[in-house]
Amino acid sequence: MPPERFYDVAVIGAGPAGLAAAVAASDAGARVTLVEREERPGGILKQCVHDGFGLIRFGEKLSGPEYAYRYLRLAAERELPILTQTFLLALERDAEGYRLRLQNSRQGVFELCAAAVVWAAGCRERTARQVFIHGDRPAGIFTAGMVQYMVNVQGYLPTRRCIILGSGDIGLIMARRLTLEGARVLGVFEIKPEPSGLMRNVVQCLHDFNIPLHLSSTVTRVHGPKRVEGVTVAAVDERLQPIPGTERTIACDALILSVGLIPENDLIESSGLPLDPRTGGPIVDQNLMSCREGLFCCGNALHVNDLVDYVSESGETAGRAAAAYVFTGRRQRELIAVKAGANLLSLVPQQLDRKSGGAVTFYFRSAHTLKNALLTISAGGQILKQKKYLVLRPPEMQRLVFEQAAIPHNAAELAFAITGGGGE
Repeated sequence: MPPERFYDVAVIGAGPAGLAAAVAASDAGARVTLVEREERPGGILKQCVHDGFGLIRFGEKLSGPEYAYRYLRLAAERELPILTQTFLLALERDAEGYRLRLQNSRQGVFELCAAAVVWAAGCRERTARQVFIHGDRPAGIFTAGMVQYMVNVQGYLPTRRCIILGSGDIGLIMARRLTLEGARVLGVFEIKPEPSGLMRNVVQCLHDFNIPLHLSSTVTRVHGPKRVEGVTVAAVDERLQPIPGTERTIACDALILSVGLIPENDLIESSGLPLDPRTGGPIVDQNLMSCREGLFCCGNALHVNDLVDYVSESGETAGRAAAAYVFTGRRQRELIAVKAGANLLSLVPQQLDRKSGGAVTFYFRSAHTLKNALLTISAGGQILKQKKYLVLRPPEMQRLVFEQAAIPHNAAELAFAITGGGGE
């Protein structure tokens, strides 16, 4: 492999996680390249014109493009190469590290090698077929992210009267955005008994604009052979099944879906890398190294975050660790499992390398809304740490710093458990 095509660290994805990883790896002395399939780097931030980004990272309230620009400027200062409109076809491990088979319109199909890879491919939205909506396939069915791109980047207004299915954060934000642009959002329908987005978005995007939120309700059918003409909605029972007799039809010209995100890990999963069914991302240690040596994962490809500040934080962790892996040489890890109790929806990292000392940053979500909750961390029956929370909600990811030195030397695993009362 020619020297100009060999890098210490290759970062897949130039969104907020990938940019932070590349900057951190470069600052640690690594020779870095970024691979981005879109025309411009920045990820989803390019279309997020609302503010609220960067309060943790920069102490300022920034829009998405402003936040992305901060990291793009850092990457430019370090003269980091970014291969845009470039698609990763295959990722194979060899004696030197990883061989990447890439394709773009300028170079055709070509290869690069890297001693370590940071996977920061982000996530994608669930579609209508993935939530089993019946009916024809008329024009006017969009994901919330697609509508966000059409309105904020392309300048199109794709609807005048719409229904939003799902109360994810992007859907809530677009309910407000469409209303400000003159469209009428007839309602947001959520199949669960509580909102799926952050409560501040429920208040600022729905309550403040008198947009109705219908909980325990869903769309059962879309009407219209060529263009959406209406939808049928119904209440659901505790098993999330439509209740006969509660159906009603609402006339509209668009159905917008905000029904969840899926980490973009198809390529690495097909190579045999195990994924955590709770997060949809790889199983990693506190350095964000996966079960495959030299392959790190961060950002929304690892687990879906609700704050971009935490996406960048995980990118920095992965980038620094990837550079350290390259320069300090490969070493045998001493891994112990991190077990998530029944009341935890997700927990990252899922294992700890005992040979990496210092504090560990955990991210977790509760499986249910719990009031007066108590988080307990234990090992071998010994309680190592406890923390109280007034309320825990599944949409709100929690961040916890834990000192690894507290774990007994003979511990085989670290256990997380949450107790508490149910929400209203």
